[in-house]
Amino acid sequence: MKSAVETLTPTRVKLTVEVPFDELKPSLDAAYRRIAGQVNIPGFRKGKVPAAIIDQRVGRGAVLDEAVNEHLPKAYNAAAQEHGVKALGQPDVDVTDFADGEQLTFTAEVDIRPQIELPDYDGLEVTVDDAEVTDADVDEQLTSLAARFASLTLVERPVEDFDFVTIDLSATHDGHAVEDATASGMSYEVGSGTLLEGLDAAIVGLSAGESATFNDRLRAGDHADADVDVEVTVTAVKVRNMPDLDDDFAQLASEFDTLDELKDDLRRRLADYKKVQQGIQARDRALQKLLSLVEVPLPEALVQAQIESHFQDGHGDDEHHAEYDKQVREGLAAQFVLDDVAVKEELSVGEGELSEYIVANAQQYGMTPDQFAQEIVNAGQVPAVVGEVVRAKALAVILERATVTDESGNEVDLAALGVGVGVGAEPAEAIDEADDADDADEVESEGDDEG
Repeated sequence: MKSAVETLTPTRVKLTVEVPFDELKPSLDAAYRRIAGQVNIPGFRKGKVPAAIIDQRVGRGAVLDEAVNEHLPKAYNAAAQEHGVKALGQPDVDVTDFADGEQLTFTAEVDIRPQIELPDYDGLEVTVDDAEVTDADVDEQLTSLAARFASLTLVERPVEDFDFVTIDLSATHDGHAVEDATASGMSYEVGSGTLLEGLDAAIVGLSAGESATFNDRLRAGDHADADVDVEVTVTAVKVRNMPDLDDDFAQLASEFDTLDELKDDLRRRLADYKKVQQGIQARDRALQKLLSLVEVPLPEALVQAQIESHFQDGHGDDEHHAEYDKQVREGLAAQFVLDDVAVKEELSVGEGELSEYIVANAQQYGMTPDQFAQEIVNAGQVPAVVGEVVRAKALAVILERATVTDESGNEVDLAALGVGVGVGAEPAEAIDEADDADDADEVESEGDDEG
């Protein structure tokens, strides 16, 4: 077999492969055996039909086609290995020349990993937010905690911002009811923006028993991105009565006897939280800094395949499409760069590190570590998990060598804080979704569920 490789773009190559007819003989013999076991020809037992009879009854062309189809993947893989082609996805194969007794010639175009010239990542300068906790920060957390112990009082007046209302919703699209936007007796905080975008403007000024209609675009469900006509009826208007922030509240909401002790605990927890945030920022910003220093050509077919898969149900507007396109490109670039860093640093993954990853991630899928490990194996995702772990280790190397300072110019010692990138981290996926810590909007005190 002879083969040659041609670079089409920085992320795509074309292999041209020539296979002498003699090399097809094992596949040709196997094709005859398979067909002999499938056809029913009078006078011959299944599996014992001579090749000449198969040629006569089935056709030599059908046998040749089956032989070629069996041999192509083997020839392609051998050629890719010979030329060191690191393929991404399946190739586009085209048989350019073949006849009975003649050599088989085919081409295979395939996306490949880009060649990246890594910049020097030792000593990357990264800036993170200050970890200082202000009185305003503590007051904000205290107010959030107090809101959990507030009471609601029914009032007879029109709806105002920040009221709590009970509402009935019904929506139609082209005259048909939309179940996803239909509800009865729903509680809603005016101004929270957690439901339909036009809801707040529609209900402010309404009294209990009054209705309003508005047009809106649904964000999710079977009618995502569709314009619907919505009718909302207010059935009750309530105001929130916040408890007094005093020692009695501290005893109700926490294990502490005084408000000052509760505030001190919130301050300590906020400080710990902000230090963790510094570690997360350092990780993400170190990766962003590295990516800004290198050009990473991306396989466009792979990019588009991921985007099409994400939007195959038809959801998402133009803004969502543009945002996801950016996420996919940044995520792929991060994977390619971190993979190259892993190769340069000669990083590998041990059994203990895989176990650590499994334990760290099993809970979020509602599984035991053993169940999660079995799911990974059954889904054929072991190589993907190994890649994820080794990329996390590569990012840890970059972060360890980075110079991290806060906005005030103070050096941040991540190791001293116990903050870093472990094998449970997901550097490539960090671009696709926010960290859980980033989503946290309050710091709860120990024992705050005792009340």
